[in-house]
Amino acid sequence: MSAARNSTATLHISTPEGVVFSLPLAGPVTRAIGFFIDYAVIMAVQNALMFVITPLAIFMQDFGAAAGVLVQFMLTFGYGGFCELLFNGQTLGKRVMRIRVMDERGLRLRPSQVIVRNLVRIADMLPMAYAVGGLFCLFSRRCQRLGDFAAGTVVVREVKATAPDVEGVLGGKYNSFRAYPHLEARLRQKVSPDEAQLALAALVRREQLESDATIKLFELMAARFREKVKFPDEADFGLSDEQYVRNVVDSLYRKG
Repeated sequence: MSAARNSTATLHISTPEGVVFSLPLAGPVTRAIGFFIDYAVIMAVQNALMFVITPLAIFMQDFGAAAGVLVQFMLTFGYGGFCELLFNGQTLGKRVMRIRVMDERGLRLRPSQVIVRNLVRIADMLPMAYAVGGLFCLFSRRCQRLGDFAAGTVVVREVKATAPDVEGVLGGKYNSFRAYPHLEARLRQKVSPDEAQLALAALVRREQLESDATIKLFELMAARFREKVKFPDEADFGLSDEQYVRNVVDSLYRKG
């Protein structure tokens, strides 16, 4: 996959099949607000823990000092990494602001990337108040701080998906699979929601794809669906790969 950013602060991700996904990048202000929300959470947790540690420090001063330093370090550098690993690239602040961390090439976010971007936070915080990280975020092409550069990550804004126009895509075309409702039911059981959405998106955006990419994409999808459920030859006879995928989408989305 390849990615690029234009003047509208959008990350474009191109797949080998010729499908292009566009994701808006999170700006410095949005990221800063998310950070302050996370900072408030960190301080609240730290104060709660110190409420427990402080009485112990009266009797064990060395333990109290070491525990205080450890808690501060773990919350400052561990909170972000833990949340981003657990919640698919989001902390509480990022979730509130509807932004998330992702690989800059559109690949799955790896644990090593999360660890690196949070460890490099030490440099981003210099000399104070995230001055270095803020400047890099403000002037970099993809609004990346040093930790993002080191980890190969970006922060994108989540876009609320609109309901697809299934009727407009399918256009009332004849579906030979309708004669086999028991196989359609099995198809709905075996096809995941992500696979169904991907197939529908391919039909919606087919005009935006290059002809060779379109043929290859529907060939792969049709083969995938044929592995899940085998329809009789008379239902499949004469169907192109695109028509087969269209029939599958019709069976998945229009159950009436």
